[in-house]
Amino acid sequence: MNINETMKVRRLRQDQRVDDVRSEYDRDEARLIHSAAFRRLQSKTQVLGLGESDFYRTRLTHSMEVAQIGRGIVQYLSSHCDEKYKEHLPCVALISAICLAHDIGHPPFGHGGEVALNYCMRKYGGFEGNGQTLRILGKLDKYTDEHGLNPTRRMLLGVLKYPVSYNNLVNDKVYKISKDENLPYWLFEAHSQKPPKCFHDDDQAIFDFIMEEFSDKDIQNFTKIKTEEIEHKEEEEEIEHKHKKSCFKSLDCTIMNLADNISYSLHDLEDALSLGMITKLDWEQHFEGKECLFNDVASNREDLEYEAIRDALFGLSHERKNAIGALVNVMVTSSDIYENGSGCGHPLLKLEVKLTPSVEILREEIFNIVLDKVIRDENVQHLEFKGQKLIIELFQALSTDPERFLPKPTLERWKKAANNLVKEEKKQAQMRVVCDFVSGMTDSYATKFYDKLFTPSKGSIFDRL
Repeated sequence: MNINETMKVRRLRQDQRVDDVRSEYDRDEARLIHSAAFRRLQSKTQVLGLGESDFYRTRLTHSMEVAQIGRGIVQYLSSHCDEKYKEHLPCVALISAICLAHDIGHPPFGHGGEVALNYCMRKYGGFEGNGQTLRILGKLDKYTDEHGLNPTRRMLLGVLKYPVSYNNLVNDKVYKISKDENLPYWLFEAHSQKPPKCFHDDDQAIFDFIMEEFSDKDIQNFTKIKTEEIEHKEEEEEIEHKHKKSCFKSLDCTIMNLADNISYSLHDLEDALSLGMITKLDWEQHFEGKECLFNDVASNREDLEYEAIRDALFGLSHERKNAIGALVNVMVTSSDIYENGSGCGHPLLKLEVKLTPSVEILREEIFNIVLDKVIRDENVQHLEFKGQKLIIELFQALSTDPERFLPKPTLERWKKAANNLVKEEKKQAQMRVVCDFVSGMTDSYATKFYDKLFTPSKGSIFDRL
Protein backbone atom coordinates (compact mmCIF):
# COMPACT_ATOMS: atom_id res chain seq x y z
CA MET A 1 0.00 0.00 0.00
CA ASN A 2 1.55 3.35 -1.04
CA ILE A 3 1.53 6.46 1.13
CA ASN A 4 -1.46 8.01 -0.63
CA GLU A 5 -3.50 4.91 0.14
CA THR A 6 -2.31 4.67 3.75
CA MET A 7 -3.53 8.25 4.31
CA LYS A 8 -7.05 7.02 3.46
CA VAL A 9 -6.96 4.36 6.17
CA ARG A 10 -9.25 4.64 9.22
CA ARG A 11 -8.50 3.42 12.75
CA LEU A 12 -11.55 1.15 12.60
CA ARG A 13 -12.02 -0.67 9.31
CA GLN A 14 -15.44 0.05 7.79
CA ASP A 15 -16.31 -1.30 4.38
CA GLN A 16 -18.27 0.89 1.99
CA ARG A 17 -21.95 0.18 1.61
CA VAL A 18 -23.31 -1.54 -1.48
CA ASP A 19 -23.02 0.61 -4.63
CA ASP A 20 -21.43 3.50 -2.72
CA VAL A 21 -19.26 5.20 -5.35
CA ARG A 22 -17.87 7.95 -3.12
CA SER A 23 -14.18 8.33 -2.30
CA GLU A 24 -12.96 7.95 1.28
CA TYR A 25 -12.69 11.74 1.55
CA ASP A 26 -16.26 12.17 0.28
CA ARG A 27 -17.27 9.90 3.13
CA ASP A 28 -15.29 12.04 5.60
CA GLU A 29 -17.11 15.16 4.43
CA ALA A 30 -20.53 13.49 4.59
CA ARG A 31 -19.97 12.12 8.09
CA LEU A 32 -18.90 15.53 9.33
CA ILE A 33 -21.88 17.37 7.80
CA HIS A 34 -24.33 14.89 9.32
CA SER A 35 -22.69 14.86 12.77
CA ALA A 36 -24.29 16.30 15.90
CA ALA A 37 -21.08 18.20 16.70
CA PHE A 38 -21.32 20.07 13.40
CA ARG A 39 -25.00 20.91 13.91
CA ARG A 40 -24.26 22.32 17.36
CA LEU A 41 -22.10 25.02 15.77
CA GLN A 42 -25.32 26.79 14.78
CA SER A 43 -25.79 27.68 18.45
CA LYS A 44 -22.22 28.59 19.37
CA THR A 45 -20.84 32.11 19.45
CA GLN A 46 -18.43 33.29 16.77
CA VAL A 47 -17.63 36.81 18.04
CA LEU A 48 -20.95 38.60 18.51
CA GLY A 49 -23.34 36.95 20.96
CA LEU A 50 -26.13 34.71 19.74
CA GLY A 51 -29.51 36.38 19.81
CA GLU A 52 -28.06 39.80 18.96
CA SER A 53 -29.45 39.37 15.45
CA ASP A 54 -30.10 36.65 12.90
CA PHE A 55 -27.65 38.36 10.54
CA TYR A 56 -24.34 37.93 12.34
CA ARG A 57 -22.18 34.87 11.97
CA THR A 58 -22.25 31.82 14.22
CA ARG A 59 -19.58 29.13 14.39
CA LEU A 60 -21.59 27.18 11.82
CA THR A 61 -21.80 29.90 9.16
CA HIS A 62 -18.17 30.80 9.84
CA SER A 63 -17.13 27.17 9.27
CA MET A 64 -19.06 27.05 6.00
CA GLU A 65 -17.27 30.20 4.83
CA VAL A 66 -13.90 28.77 5.83
CA ALA A 67 -14.69 25.66 3.76
CA GLN A 68 -15.63 27.79 0.76
CA ILE A 69 -12.37 29.76 1.00
CA GLY A 70 -10.38 26.56 1.56
CA ARG A 71 -11.83 25.07 -1.62
CA GLY A 72 -10.98 28.29 -3.46
CA ILE A 73 -7.35 28.12 -2.30
CA VAL A 74 -7.00 24.50 -3.46
CA GLN A 75 -8.63 25.27 -6.81
CA TYR A 76 -6.36 28.28 -7.33
CA LEU A 77 -3.19 26.40 -6.38
CA SER A 78 -4.18 23.46 -8.60
CA SER A 79 -3.64 25.67 -11.63
CA HIS A 80 -1.03 28.16 -10.36
CA CYS A 81 1.46 26.46 -8.02
CA ASP A 82 4.72 24.77 -9.01
CA GLU A 83 4.02 21.54 -10.92
CA LYS A 84 6.03 19.44 -8.45
CA TYR A 85 3.61 20.36 -5.65
CA LYS A 86 0.25 19.83 -7.37
CA GLU A 87 -0.01 16.10 -6.73
CA HIS A 88 0.21 16.70 -2.99
CA LEU A 89 -2.75 19.08 -2.76
CA PRO A 90 -5.89 17.72 -1.06
CA CYS A 91 -8.98 17.08 -3.12
CA VAL A 92 -11.94 19.43 -2.70
CA ALA A 93 -13.93 16.96 -0.56
CA LEU A 94 -11.03 16.51 1.86
CA ILE A 95 -10.26 20.20 2.35
CA SER A 96 -13.99 20.87 2.76
CA ALA A 97 -14.21 18.23 5.48
CA ILE A 98 -11.15 19.60 7.29
CA CYS A 99 -12.40 23.20 7.14
CA LEU A 100 -15.95 22.33 8.17
CA ALA A 101 -14.55 20.39 11.14
CA HIS A 102 -11.99 22.93 12.33
CA ASP A 103 -14.16 24.51 15.06
CA ILE A 104 -16.30 21.62 16.32
CA GLY A 105 -14.21 21.35 19.49
CA HIS A 106 -14.80 24.93 20.54
CA PRO A 107 -16.90 25.14 23.72
CA PRO A 108 -19.87 27.45 24.36
CA PHE A 109 -19.21 31.19 24.73
CA GLY A 110 -16.13 31.33 22.52
CA HIS A 111 -12.74 31.83 24.11
CA GLY A 112 -14.38 32.62 27.44
CA GLY A 113 -15.60 29.02 27.55
CA GLU A 114 -12.16 27.73 26.57
CA VAL A 115 -10.46 29.69 29.35
CA ALA A 116 -13.09 28.51 31.83
CA LEU A 117 -12.69 24.83 30.98
CA ASN A 118 -8.90 25.00 31.00
CA TYR A 119 -9.09 26.66 34.41
CA CYS A 120 -11.24 23.79 35.68
CA MET A 121 -9.03 21.14 34.02
CA ARG A 122 -5.58 22.62 34.69
CA LYS A 123 -4.72 19.81 37.14
CA TYR A 124 -6.23 17.13 34.92
CA GLY A 125 -4.69 17.59 31.49
CA GLY A 126 -6.13 21.00 30.53
CA PHE A 127 -8.57 21.91 27.79
CA GLU A 128 -7.86 23.40 24.35
CA GLY A 129 -10.52 23.87 21.66
CA ASN A 130 -8.46 22.58 18.74
CA GLY A 131 -7.39 19.57 20.79
CA GLN A 132 -11.06 18.89 21.51
CA THR A 133 -11.78 18.93 17.77
CA LEU A 134 -9.34 16.05 17.33
CA ARG A 135 -10.94 14.27 20.30
CA ILE A 136 -14.48 14.59 18.93
CA LEU A 137 -13.47 13.35 15.49
CA GLY A 138 -11.36 10.45 16.74
CA LYS A 139 -13.16 9.35 19.90
CA LEU A 140 -16.36 11.07 21.03
CA ASP A 141 -18.80 11.42 18.15
CA LYS A 142 -21.49 8.75 18.14
CA TYR A 143 -20.90 7.51 14.57
CA THR A 144 -18.94 4.62 16.11
CA ASP A 145 -18.72 3.24 19.64
CA GLU A 146 -15.13 4.26 20.46
CA HIS A 147 -13.63 5.90 17.36
CA GLY A 148 -15.83 8.97 16.89
CA LEU A 149 -16.43 9.76 13.23
CA ASN A 150 -13.57 7.38 12.44
CA PRO A 151 -12.07 9.75 9.83
CA THR A 152 -9.24 8.93 7.47
CA ARG A 153 -5.69 9.45 8.65
CA ARG A 154 -5.25 12.43 6.31
CA MET A 155 -8.35 14.20 7.60
CA LEU A 156 -7.13 13.79 11.18
CA LEU A 157 -3.73 15.14 10.15
CA GLY A 158 -5.45 18.12 8.53
CA VAL A 159 -7.29 19.10 11.74
CA LEU A 160 -4.25 18.47 13.95
CA LYS A 161 -3.40 22.14 14.33
CA TYR A 162 -0.81 21.68 17.09
CA PRO A 163 1.02 18.32 16.97
CA VAL A 164 2.43 18.39 20.53
CA SER A 165 0.64 17.24 23.69
CA TYR A 166 -0.51 19.40 26.61
CA ASN A 167 2.05 18.10 29.11
CA ASN A 168 4.91 18.79 26.71
CA LEU A 169 3.88 22.43 26.26
CA VAL A 170 2.24 23.54 29.49
CA ASN A 171 4.06 25.91 31.84
CA ASP A 172 2.35 25.75 35.25
CA LYS A 173 3.90 29.08 36.23
CA VAL A 174 1.55 30.78 33.77
CA TYR A 175 -1.47 29.73 35.86
CA LYS A 176 -0.10 31.35 39.01
CA ILE A 177 0.19 34.88 37.60
CA SER A 178 -2.06 37.52 39.22
CA LYS A 179 -4.21 34.94 41.06
CA ASP A 180 -5.35 36.31 44.42
CA GLU A 181 -6.51 33.40 46.56
CA ASN A 182 -8.92 35.73 48.40
CA LEU A 183 -10.99 36.19 45.24
CA PRO A 184 -13.92 33.89 44.37
CA TYR A 185 -12.72 30.74 42.61
CA TRP A 186 -14.36 31.85 39.34
CA LEU A 187 -12.71 35.30 39.30
CA PHE A 188 -9.26 35.58 37.75
CA GLU A 189 -7.36 37.31 34.97
CA ALA A 190 -8.41 35.41 31.85
CA HIS A 191 -5.06 35.73 30.09
CA SER A 192 -3.30 33.80 32.86
CA GLN A 193 -5.58 30.79 32.40
CA LYS A 194 -5.29 30.34 28.64
CA PRO A 195 -4.17 26.84 27.61
CA PRO A 196 -1.14 25.95 25.51
CA LYS A 197 -2.04 25.22 21.88
CA CYS A 198 -1.92 21.45 21.88
CA PHE A 199 -3.71 18.13 21.67
CA HIS A 200 -4.82 16.43 24.89
CA ASP A 201 -2.60 13.75 26.41
CA ASP A 202 -5.72 11.56 26.73
CA ASP A 203 -5.75 11.41 22.91
CA GLN A 204 -2.20 10.17 22.39
CA ALA A 205 -3.53 7.05 20.64
CA ILE A 206 -5.20 9.21 17.97
CA PHE A 207 -1.96 11.12 17.43
CA ASP A 208 0.02 7.87 17.22
CA PHE A 209 -2.36 6.58 14.55
CA ILE A 210 -1.91 9.77 12.50
CA MET A 211 1.87 9.55 12.67
CA GLU A 212 2.45 5.81 12.29
CA GLU A 213 3.02 6.00 8.51
CA PHE A 214 5.76 8.66 8.81
CA SER A 215 9.43 8.03 9.57
CA ASP A 216 10.81 8.55 13.09
CA LYS A 217 12.97 11.39 11.77
CA ASP A 218 9.97 13.14 10.19
CA ILE A 219 7.97 12.79 13.39
CA GLN A 220 10.85 14.21 15.42
CA ASN A 221 11.21 17.18 13.07
CA PHE A 222 7.46 17.81 12.73
CA THR A 223 6.87 17.86 16.50
CA LYS A 224 9.66 20.29 17.38
CA ILE A 225 8.95 22.89 20.04
CA LYS A 226 9.80 26.54 19.49
CA THR A 227 12.79 27.94 21.34
CA GLU A 228 13.03 31.72 21.55
CA GLU A 229 16.34 33.55 21.60
CA ILE A 230 16.83 35.63 24.75
CA GLU A 231 18.79 38.87 24.57
CA HIS A 232 17.73 40.56 27.80
CA LYS A 233 16.79 39.42 31.30
CA GLU A 234 13.32 40.99 30.90
CA GLU A 235 12.71 38.78 27.86
CA GLU A 236 13.80 35.72 29.85
CA GLU A 237 11.25 36.54 32.55
CA GLU A 238 8.56 37.11 29.92
CA ILE A 239 9.24 33.76 28.22
CA GLU A 240 9.26 32.05 31.61
CA HIS A 241 5.62 33.01 32.01
CA LYS A 242 4.44 31.65 28.65
CA HIS A 243 3.47 28.19 27.47
CA LYS A 244 5.71 26.49 24.93
CA LYS A 245 4.60 26.32 21.29
CA SER A 246 4.75 23.78 18.48
CA CYS A 247 6.48 24.80 15.26
CA PHE A 248 4.75 23.16 12.30
CA LYS A 249 1.44 22.20 10.72
CA SER A 250 0.75 19.78 7.88
CA LEU A 251 0.15 21.00 4.32
CA ASP A 252 -3.62 20.49 4.54
CA CYS A 253 -3.76 22.13 7.97
CA THR A 254 -2.00 25.27 6.68
CA ILE A 255 -4.63 25.58 3.93
CA MET A 256 -7.40 25.32 6.53
CA ASN A 257 -5.59 27.72 8.85
CA LEU A 258 -5.12 30.28 6.08
CA ALA A 259 -8.78 30.01 5.08
CA ASP A 260 -9.73 30.53 8.74
CA ASN A 261 -7.45 33.57 9.04
CA ILE A 262 -8.92 35.13 5.90
CA SER A 263 -12.47 34.45 7.05
CA TYR A 264 -12.25 35.82 10.57
CA SER A 265 -10.28 38.86 9.39
CA LEU A 266 -12.75 39.87 6.67
CA HIS A 267 -16.10 38.37 7.66
CA ASP A 268 -15.85 39.48 11.29
CA LEU A 269 -15.02 42.89 9.85
CA GLU A 270 -18.19 42.77 7.77
CA ASP A 271 -20.29 41.94 10.85
CA ALA A 272 -18.64 44.75 12.81
CA LEU A 273 -19.32 47.28 10.06
CA SER A 274 -22.96 46.20 9.85
CA LEU A 275 -23.32 46.69 13.60
CA GLY A 276 -21.54 50.05 13.55
CA MET A 277 -18.77 48.86 15.87
CA ILE A 278 -16.17 50.17 13.41
CA THR A 279 -16.79 53.65 12.04
CA LYS A 280 -15.25 55.34 9.04
CA LEU A 281 -13.23 57.52 11.42
CA ASP A 282 -11.96 54.42 13.24
CA TRP A 283 -10.87 52.98 9.90
CA GLU A 284 -9.11 56.15 8.79
CA GLN A 285 -7.29 56.55 12.09
CA HIS A 286 -6.20 52.91 12.11
CA PHE A 287 -4.83 53.02 8.57
CA GLU A 288 -3.38 56.54 8.73
CA GLY A 289 0.10 56.28 7.23
CA LYS A 290 -0.60 52.68 6.17
CA GLU A 291 -2.66 53.36 3.05
CA CYS A 292 0.17 51.91 0.99
CA LEU A 293 -0.66 48.43 2.34
CA PHE A 294 -3.69 48.39 0.02
CA ASN A 295 -1.95 50.05 -2.89
CA ASP A 296 0.99 47.63 -2.64
CA VAL A 297 -1.29 44.67 -3.38
CA ALA A 298 -3.66 46.45 -5.77
CA SER A 299 -1.33 46.30 -8.78
CA ASN A 300 -3.60 47.49 -11.62
CA ARG A 301 -6.83 46.86 -9.74
CA GLU A 302 -8.57 50.09 -8.84
CA ASP A 303 -11.09 48.25 -6.62
CA LEU A 304 -8.29 47.33 -4.18
CA GLU A 305 -6.83 50.80 -3.72
CA TYR A 306 -7.23 52.28 -0.26
CA GLU A 307 -9.79 54.95 -1.12
CA ALA A 308 -11.91 52.51 -3.14
CA ILE A 309 -11.97 49.93 -0.34
CA ARG A 310 -12.68 52.56 2.33
CA ASP A 311 -15.53 54.17 0.41
CA ALA A 312 -17.09 50.81 -0.47
CA LEU A 313 -16.87 49.42 3.09
CA PHE A 314 -18.71 52.46 4.42
CA GLY A 315 -21.05 52.82 1.46
CA LEU A 316 -24.15 50.90 0.46
CA SER A 317 -24.50 47.28 1.55
CA HIS A 318 -23.85 45.84 -1.92
CA GLU A 319 -20.72 47.99 -2.21
CA ARG A 320 -19.49 46.66 1.13
CA LYS A 321 -20.10 43.11 -0.02
CA ASN A 322 -18.12 43.74 -3.22
CA ALA A 323 -15.23 45.20 -1.21
CA ILE A 324 -15.15 42.18 1.12
CA GLY A 325 -15.27 39.91 -1.94
CA ALA A 326 -12.39 41.77 -3.58
CA LEU A 327 -10.26 41.39 -0.45
CA VAL A 328 -11.06 37.68 -0.16
CA ASN A 329 -10.18 37.27 -3.83
CA VAL A 330 -6.78 38.96 -3.56
CA MET A 331 -5.90 36.84 -0.54
CA VAL A 332 -6.94 33.54 -2.13
CA THR A 333 -5.03 34.39 -5.32
CA SER A 334 -1.96 35.46 -3.35
CA SER A 335 -1.51 32.05 -1.73
CA ASP A 336 1.41 29.80 -2.65
CA ILE A 337 3.18 26.64 -1.51
CA TYR A 338 6.53 26.83 0.29
CA GLU A 339 8.80 24.44 2.17
CA ASN A 340 8.33 25.05 5.90
CA GLY A 341 11.94 24.51 7.04
CA SER A 342 11.07 21.52 9.22
CA GLY A 343 13.57 19.21 7.55
CA CYS A 344 10.83 16.62 7.03
CA GLY A 345 11.00 14.40 3.97
CA HIS A 346 7.29 13.72 3.44
CA PRO A 347 5.50 16.40 1.39
CA LEU A 348 2.49 16.54 3.72
CA LEU A 349 4.80 17.46 6.60
CA LYS A 350 7.37 19.66 4.86
CA LEU A 351 5.10 21.88 2.72
CA GLU A 352 2.94 24.80 3.78
CA VAL A 353 0.58 27.26 2.12
CA LYS A 354 0.79 30.92 3.06
CA LEU A 355 0.19 34.38 1.63
CA THR A 356 2.81 36.50 -0.05
CA PRO A 357 4.35 38.84 2.57
CA SER A 358 2.65 42.07 1.44
CA VAL A 359 -0.81 40.48 1.43
CA GLU A 360 -0.24 38.83 4.83
CA ILE A 361 0.74 42.20 6.32
CA LEU A 362 -2.49 43.70 4.96
CA ARG A 363 -4.56 40.82 6.35
CA GLU A 364 -2.96 41.17 9.78
CA GLU A 365 -3.61 44.92 9.81
CA ILE A 366 -7.28 44.40 8.94
CA PHE A 367 -7.53 41.80 11.70
CA ASN A 368 -5.90 44.20 14.16
CA ILE A 369 -8.71 46.72 13.80
CA VAL A 370 -11.27 43.93 14.35
CA LEU A 371 -9.28 42.81 17.41
CA ASP A 372 -9.11 46.32 18.82
CA LYS A 373 -12.62 47.56 18.06
CA VAL A 374 -14.65 44.35 18.31
CA ILE A 375 -13.01 41.42 20.11
CA ARG A 376 -11.55 43.63 22.86
CA ASP A 377 -14.64 45.82 23.08
CA GLU A 378 -15.77 45.92 26.70
CA ASN A 379 -19.33 44.90 25.81
CA VAL A 380 -18.10 41.82 23.94
CA GLN A 381 -15.78 41.02 26.85
CA HIS A 382 -18.65 41.41 29.33
CA LEU A 383 -20.61 38.72 27.47
CA GLU A 384 -17.53 36.50 27.25
CA PHE A 385 -16.89 36.87 30.99
CA LYS A 386 -20.51 36.06 31.80
CA GLY A 387 -20.21 32.84 29.78
CA GLN A 388 -16.86 32.10 31.43
CA LYS A 389 -18.37 32.33 34.92
CA LEU A 390 -21.39 30.25 33.91
CA ILE A 391 -19.20 27.45 32.55
CA ILE A 392 -17.00 27.36 35.67
CA GLU A 393 -19.98 27.15 38.00
CA LEU A 394 -21.59 24.44 35.90
CA PHE A 395 -18.37 22.43 35.82
CA GLN A 396 -17.87 22.77 39.57
CA ALA A 397 -21.37 21.51 40.34
CA LEU A 398 -21.22 18.60 37.90
CA SER A 399 -17.74 17.44 38.92
CA THR A 400 -18.40 17.80 42.66
CA ASP A 401 -21.51 15.59 42.66
CA PRO A 402 -21.62 13.86 39.24
CA GLU A 403 -23.82 10.96 40.32
CA ARG A 404 -26.47 13.48 41.35
CA PHE A 405 -26.35 15.90 38.43
CA LEU A 406 -24.99 14.26 35.28
CA PRO A 407 -27.48 13.01 32.65
CA LYS A 408 -27.68 9.22 32.60
CA PRO A 409 -25.71 8.60 29.35
CA THR A 410 -22.88 10.88 30.55
CA LEU A 411 -22.98 9.29 34.00
CA GLU A 412 -22.46 5.88 32.40
CA ARG A 413 -19.39 7.23 30.59
CA TRP A 414 -18.18 8.76 33.87
CA LYS A 415 -18.45 5.39 35.66
CA LYS A 416 -16.87 3.47 32.78
CA ALA A 417 -13.93 5.91 32.63
CA ALA A 418 -12.71 4.69 36.04
CA ASN A 419 -12.39 1.04 35.02
CA ASN A 420 -8.98 -0.56 35.65
CA LEU A 421 -7.30 2.73 36.60
CA VAL A 422 -5.37 3.77 39.71
CA LYS A 423 -6.78 6.56 41.86
CA GLU A 424 -5.02 9.52 40.18
CA GLU A 425 -5.71 8.27 36.65
CA LYS A 426 -9.32 7.55 37.61
CA LYS A 427 -9.84 11.15 38.78
CA GLN A 428 -8.36 12.60 35.58
CA ALA A 429 -10.37 10.27 33.33
CA GLN A 430 -13.63 11.14 35.08
CA MET A 431 -12.92 14.87 35.05
CA ARG A 432 -12.33 14.57 31.30
CA VAL A 433 -15.81 13.06 30.90
CA VAL A 434 -17.35 16.05 32.69
CA CYS A 435 -15.26 18.37 30.53
CA ASP A 436 -16.42 16.60 27.36
CA PHE A 437 -20.04 17.03 28.44
CA VAL A 438 -19.75 20.75 29.23
CA SER A 439 -17.61 21.59 26.19
CA GLY A 440 -20.15 19.92 23.89
CA MET A 441 -22.96 22.21 25.06
CA THR A 442 -24.26 24.99 22.86
CA ASP A 443 -24.56 28.50 24.31
CA SER A 444 -28.32 28.12 24.71
CA TYR A 445 -28.16 24.61 26.21
CA ALA A 446 -25.52 25.72 28.74
CA THR A 447 -27.67 28.70 29.74
CA LYS A 448 -30.78 26.56 30.18
CA PHE A 449 -28.86 23.90 32.12
CA TYR A 450 -27.41 26.61 34.37
CA ASP A 451 -30.84 28.15 35.00
CA LYS A 452 -32.33 24.76 35.78
CA LEU A 453 -29.56 24.03 38.28
CA PHE A 454 -29.02 27.43 39.91
CA THR A 455 -32.05 29.71 39.35
CA PRO A 456 -34.79 29.00 41.94
CA SER A 457 -37.61 30.39 39.82
CA LYS A 458 -36.72 28.28 36.79
CA GLY A 459 -36.64 24.57 36.07
CA SER A 460 -39.08 21.72 36.56
CA ILE A 461 -38.85 17.95 36.76
CA PHE A 462 -40.71 17.97 33.44
CA ASP A 463 -38.10 20.15 31.68
CA ARG A 464 -36.22 18.29 28.98
CA LEU A 465 -33.03 19.93 27.79
